[in-house]
Amino acid sequence: MDEEERAKGSSVSGVVAADQTPEQLVSRAIAPVKKKFLRPPPVRSSAPDDDVSIPTENNNYVLAMETKSKRQLKRERLEGQKSAQNLCPEIAKTGDVSSCPYKDKCRSSHDLEGFMAQKPSDLEGECPFVKYGVSCPYGIACRFLNTHEGGVPSGDRNGLENSSEVNGLRKDTQRLLWKNKMNFSKADAKLKSLGLLGRSKSKRNDLENKEGVDTGSNKYDHSDDSGSCVVTSDSGSKLDCPAEDRKSKSDELCPLKRRKTKENCGPKESENEGVTEKIVERRCTESEADAIVPETDLSLKLHSREKKLIDFRRKLYLAPLTTVGNLPFRRVCKVLGADVTCGEMAMCANLLEGQASEWALLRRHSSEDLFGVQICGAYPNIVARTVELIEQECTVDFIDINMGCPIDIVVNRGAGSALLTKPMRMKGIVEAASGTVDKPITIKVRTAYFEGKNRIDSLIADIGSWGASAVTIHGRSRQQRYSKLANWDYVYECAKKAPTTLPVVGNGDVFSFVDWNKHRTECPELATDMIARGALVKPWIFTEIKEQRHWDISSGERLNILKDFVNFGLEHWGSDTKGVERTRRFLLEWLSYCCRYIPVGLLDVVPQRLNWRPPSYYGRDELETLMASDSAADWIRISEMLLGKVPDGFTFAPKHKSNAYDRAENG
Repeated sequence: MDEEERAKGSSVSGVVAADQTPEQLVSRAIAPVKKKFLRPPPVRSSAPDDDVSIPTENNNYVLAMETKSKRQLKRERLEGQKSAQNLCPEIAKTGDVSSCPYKDKCRSSHDLEGFMAQKPSDLEGECPFVKYGVSCPYGIACRFLNTHEGGVPSGDRNGLENSSEVNGLRKDTQRLLWKNKMNFSKADAKLKSLGLLGRSKSKRNDLENKEGVDTGSNKYDHSDDSGSCVVTSDSGSKLDCPAEDRKSKSDELCPLKRRKTKENCGPKESENEGVTEKIVERRCTESEADAIVPETDLSLKLHSREKKLIDFRRKLYLAPLTTVGNLPFRRVCKVLGADVTCGEMAMCANLLEGQASEWALLRRHSSEDLFGVQICGAYPNIVARTVELIEQECTVDFIDINMGCPIDIVVNRGAGSALLTKPMRMKGIVEAASGTVDKPITIKVRTAYFEGKNRIDSLIADIGSWGASAVTIHGRSRQQRYSKLANWDYVYECAKKAPTTLPVVGNGDVFSFVDWNKHRTECPELATDMIARGALVKPWIFTEIKEQRHWDISSGERLNILKDFVNFGLEHWGSDTKGVERTRRFLLEWLSYCCRYIPVGLLDVVPQRLNWRPPSYYGRDELETLMASDSAADWIRISEMLLGKVPDGFTFAPKHKSNAYDRAENG
């Protein structure tokens, strides 16, 4: 539902809420706010609908995001690299123009005076690095430069150790991924044993696919005067082997051949009749030798039931949340009581290509004591190689495979919810992944692809035998997306059919400790609940569940939570201008969910349900009223309270067009 429809729905709700009882409002999925807090809907001007700019004293905040082509973005990025705003990091650290080792070849600007002239004013507060007693890595580019004066204080360094992050992508690994030279011996061996290896990526296959050569009838001529190997097909065409595989010595064999015969030997060898059927051992490179896995290695692999399992029972599990479930947000949830955290969904193909932006989704903070990463892929070979790479490069407690993502761009590639229509491919992915690594493999699914055609109950008995250590069931189909309430009765049915060795985690619409307790009572077989949008709207839900109370949190306490997020964001994304604005962007994405929270003290019926549409209402103070606004301009004003004024020309529109407030009949 877009912003216009939401605003229209809120206005209608504001009119209706004053004339109906709380029970009637709840039946229509409208939040029963106490009448004394209700306010009439705002009077809309007669301006055209497409005029969505909001005037302020300094600037116009355009809510519609301007779309640009990739070529335009690349041109602007290259131009921005040489602008005074993009100061060389080495010069920023030292303040010395001659400190950059690349000199004139550096891609960044060396105009120190120009940078200081255009640098925005410093922000209030303390540098997040200096407060831990270490040197700020951003130097004069830091937006808290005034706190750097007098040198770095000799503070307690334990604070820095507690804020450390791991799971970064090493440069040497990234180069191997870029060049497609990474060794996946475990994954390939497991895929081969399952018959899922598929077509090899060797040069032989590339040659066959490109030229249509039939290897069964090819002939290899090594008697050419140049010493090169020539491949002759049945059609009579001749193809040279790749340059690096050419052999000038007659005692070495073409890499596409296994047996020496009289026809393919050199002149000297053909004189010796004894070599006609001589078997010659193929010479391997070091990388190829490392890829050879003895058959005994497969028999020594741990069975899925012998792996170290994770006890999810009754633990508060923060779901992997795209865009908003970043590391600073997870730190906020850990402070508020979350037990298990999981990184944002990362695409396997992008990880295998060494994309730094995708690898950033795997970052882990030291406070996340039980942490997993979530990946998404369409085929067993891609997923198996990804889990091997993650186990080798990252420190994680479990790896979750997403088989329920409803996003079109994911489903159209055969991943996410598309796998629900292909159970044999699901089986291959789980078996290959669990047989490749020792880390527990969990999966996340939806009830079905199409509404009314649930199928997980028929697969739940097999999922554990495939090798999964746990399964999370979102109580909606792919077709539903996030409309209607989650079907928890079906989740209970699946949990009761699951083997005792397979923990089942439920997911959908958990928004209070009442929901949590209900699921524990009605289905003791359920291991725990995964909390997703409920944590986005009110991250203190973890505290409410642990303390078994409805927390009537004040606007000041909510602002302090936002301050914690900002501090964590500056540590993670940086304290320079780029880091500040990136922190602001993610803060605004989160605020687009936070505005849906209705304070406990304003409701006639407690607790709030996730599908309730809030009417237009006043808060108990100005800040609470501001936090209830669904206007992007008001979210920006909140960000300015924490991160200073936005830059000129700043625009914002939420990435996600959520339909959490669907029509009442979907309630």
